[in-house]
Amino acid sequence: MMLTLEQVKAKSAAHLSGLQPVIKDAATALIEFAYAHGVPIMITQGLRTIAEQDSLYAQGRTKPGQIVTNAKGGYSYHNFGVAIDFALLLPDGSVSWDTKRDGDGDGVADWSEVVADAKRLGWEWGGDWTSFKDLPHFQMDFGLSTADYRAGKRPTQAQLSTVVARVAKLQGEEEEAMTADEKKEFEELKVAVKERDGRIAALEARLNIDGKQTYAGGYDDAIKAAKAAGAIKTSADKSKLELNMIQMLYNLGLFNKEAK
Repeated sequence: MMLTLEQVKAKSAAHLSGLQPVIKDAATALIEFAYAHGVPIMITQGLRTIAEQDSLYAQGRTKPGQIVTNAKGGYSYHNFGVAIDFALLLPDGSVSWDTKRDGDGDGVADWSEVVADAKRLGWEWGGDWTSFKDLPHFQMDFGLSTADYRAGKRPTQAQLSTVVARVAKLQGEEEEAMTADEKKEFEELKVAVKERDGRIAALEARLNIDGKQTYAGGYDDAIKAAKAAGAIKTSADKSKLELNMIQMLYNLGLFNKEAK
């Protein structure tokens, strides 16, 4: 079942909470843009503490695993809440770093679509680096080095306002880009999905798939006979379809009708 946008955003919530407000808004916009283009994503890393960064730096050096960063604590933009890492979010809720995957079937790798959306929003992509390519990584450093951040420098209000304006402008363009026919199709799709979910829920209730429904009376004799014959041990998790089958077999005399 396709995840809703709210479900997709909820997957990233924990990793967005420590980001600088403007960066958080830009990351949320990236999630929304990617989803609108058929590519659900999850933010897997946001703010990292110095200790977390040092632990990550040790991986592949003094700790088991592959080297995943060249930055010690205080030398990564993650430590200052202006960087994120992402992964593709699959329908079953798991994540993938497959850069060639084309989950929406449009002939373009999902990863490339996310990168394109990110660059439109003003994110710098780690995949463009020459010395150490970091394909899941995006950052907005505002022209400041990590040394500047360590020294207490921060983006100016004008720089932050520029990002806010860019995100707002692109969000407006995204909304306008949808034609009247596309909007109609989208609304029809939402209705169809809602109706489908309702049918699935009704079917689950009818078949007692979740095991929560109970059916009082009407099957007592058949159930007792089936238990006595060793055909079943309990009726607690039986669907109505199964109970009807037990009743039919009982009516055909295949169980001991005298069992009480």
